Amino acid sequence: MFKGLGQMGDMAKMMKAAQEMQQKMADLQEDMHNMMVEGVSGAGLVKATCSAKGELKALDIDPSIFNSDDKEVVEDLILAAIKDAQQKASDRAQEEMGKLTEGLGLPKDMKLPF
Repeated sequence: MFKGLGQMGDMAKMMKAAQEMQQKMADLQEDMHNMMVEGVSGAGLVKATCSAKGELKALDIDPSIFNSDDKEVVEDLILAAIKDAQQKASDRAQEEMGKLTEGLGLPKDMKLPF
């Protein structure tokens, strides 16, 4: 009559684990706003800083590149630095998510929605 009750305990454990994972994911999402990565271009002449969420936070441009004749070059360097920072932000987010999923016994390369 009570044969199936053992499985209910397993279900409760799974539900608790799912709730813990949900909280850890929420915490990680918040932490990613504070994790910073830096993208560079032009051998360091332009640096862009992004959060791990990909939000541009800062831009540093070496004054030596300000020459009206080089306007297009400067624009290209700025775009390249931003793209580099955003790619590093994406990589960092995936790395952090991999740590989280691996710690929960899930495959490290499992892609969760972010």
